Amino acid sequence: MTDQSTRLSVARAAYEAVSLYDPKRAPVALDLTDNTNLWGMPPVAERTWREMPVSRITRYPTLYASELKQALATYVGVTPDMIVTGCGSDDILDSAMRAFGEPGDRVAGPEPSFAMIPIFAQMNALSYVGCVEQPSHEPDVDALLATQPKLLYLCSPNNPTGAVVARDTIERVLRDAPGVVLLDEAYAEFAGVSAVDLVPHFDRLLVIRTMSKAFGLAGLRIGYALGQPALVMEVEKSRGPYKLNAMAEHTALAALQHDMPWVNEHIALAVTLRERLAVALRTRGFTPLTSHANFVCVPVPDCVNVGLALRERGVAVRPFPGLPHIGDTLRISVGPWPLLEQFLAAFDDVMAARSSA
Repeated sequence: MTDQSTRLSVARAAYEAVSLYDPKRAPVALDLTDNTNLWGMPPVAERTWREMPVSRITRYPTLYASELKQALATYVGVTPDMIVTGCGSDDILDSAMRAFGEPGDRVAGPEPSFAMIPIFAQMNALSYVGCVEQPSHEPDVDALLATQPKLLYLCSPNNPTGAVVARDTIERVLRDAPGVVLLDEAYAEFAGVSAVDLVPHFDRLLVIRTMSKAFGLAGLRIGYALGQPALVMEVEKSRGPYKLNAMAEHTALAALQHDMPWVNEHIALAVTLRERLAVALRTRGFTPLTSHANFVCVPVPDCVNVGLALRERGVAVRPFPGLPHIGDTLRISVGPWPLLEQFLAAFDDVMAARSSA
């Protein structure tokens, strides 16, 4: 058996300070932490999954998911050569950093935002610089551009705040950034706005999307990105062939071709219940941030201990302590109203217990 010191001596230096991602979340009866679709799978996609022939499993998938690329291109309004697929949107982000960043190059992004960006940068021997967002929850573009990054990351709607990046902000970044702009639109369906139409006009824009949120396919890990053909080709090279499994590809294809009415219905429902949850929190004296995603982020003092107390009652939400300009918050995924009522009852119980302690 190889001992720990031997294993460390042969590891890449860039990985020395990288830890395995482990949020240490024990299973609970009601999990509202991941912003996934709590209404389940689209019906035709589910039937396709259940009826998948054995030959889909015993043979390799297609090289680069060409049929799924065609369906995704139709969905977002581009051509298939402008699409690259991945094992979740984070695979696309990791591959893009590998494709465009030389060791030591700088990656810049706003804070708070997607927590994996600095980790992917470190894994790819890149240098990450975080720039605290403005009090308005817009990215600090001046600070980001001043870093002269090889890759500049934006998230719209942003996670965890739910804020949309203004169109003129995105356009300024695209005009002035010296390298590739990674625009993460994992929650775009819930916002009703997107920068996909900018892709034909900017050859260094990569828009990253996912089927984990609105489509209810998080467990299948289907991400994709849009860019001009030469740009996405470099990401495709960094990923290699056969990387999207056959069951995921064909289930996603069924959802795109047959389940869009179901998907759109549940997007609208998530938006409606997001606002209803925000109203319920305001009536309790809290001030949730304006959200354009499928979650609500609400300032709550001592959020970590509130989150632990909720877990003791079988409800999990995501604490974010000490967010810039905001302080302690809880992020609550939106789902069917009975589940949100269950959260609110547990939340009322926790807050009442704390006020009487």
